Amino acid sequence: MTDTRTTVVVITHNRRDEILRTLDRLAELPEKPPVIVTDNGSTDGTSAAVARHHPEVRLLRPGRNLGAVGRNLAVRAVRTPYVAFCDDDSWWAPGSLAGAADLLDRHPALASVTARIVVEPDGTEDPIVKELRDSPIPQPAWLPGPALGSFLAAATVLRTDAFRTAGGFHPRLWLGGEEELLAADLAANGWWLTYADQLTVHHCPSAARDATLRRQHGIRNTLWFTWLRRPTGPALRRTLELARTVPRDQASLRAFAEAAAALPWVLRERRVVPPEVESRLRLLEPAQRASKARRYTG
Repeated sequence: MTDTRTTVVVITHNRRDEILRTLDRLAELPEKPPVIVTDNGSTDGTSAAVARHHPEVRLLRPGRNLGAVGRNLAVRAVRTPYVAFCDDDSWWAPGSLAGAADLLDRHPALASVTARIVVEPDGTEDPIVKELRDSPIPQPAWLPGPALGSFLAAATVLRTDAFRTAGGFHPRLWLGGEEELLAADLAANGWWLTYADQLTVHHCPSAARDATLRRQHGIRNTLWFTWLRRPTGPALRRTLELARTVPRDQASLRAFAEAAAALPWVLRERRVVPPEVESRLRLLEPAQRASKARRYTG
């Protein structure tokens, strides 16, 4: 079932064992997709191990940790109409890449397809799946699944040209909710995003992660996205809500301080989304407030 429509892009940093496991799983897929790995400055022998065990993989070595921009670097080398992202601790299930490509083939106004996420080794659904499945955004009749306001990079196939035109992931955001800004820009460009329950990505969360730093970046990036794209009233309301609800600790304080220090460039780059996109973002706010998957903890 070789399928030449989709390239898989993976970013990694100092997770040699995890990336090798992911590449093993991707090599077993019936679609036989081309794979591009960006090694974000690993110092644990990741690049040498990937080159040795998976010589068929295109390996990019920028020499430093680019965060999500490592995906942008890889997408420059993509020659297929679609690009699937996954992390070094996740992998696509057999047939899911082809299924996502089929949906993108059939629906030319669709920019991305996000799959169901199964957490390993227990095989349970990630809590975020219920939110994707129950998205409150009204969908056009042609859309093959729930309409989304954002996506999860580790479980999404995107239209390559749409990704490039929207500018990819913003270099300032690095990692931690970096998808929200790109998703809003895709929507502003007229694209739709959807969730497909029949497609699956497996995620075996790596122990090699700094949960506190990821939380700090998540708060900061939420603030930046809010200030960059939301109208003044909703942006102020969302900022005050975050100030009330995030943990009162040093990580949250650093996040707000870092976000505020960047106000000069935020104001220079501020570009409010069209009213129809803003209406979708407002519909998502109650679900975000009640979300069990979006707690800024760690």
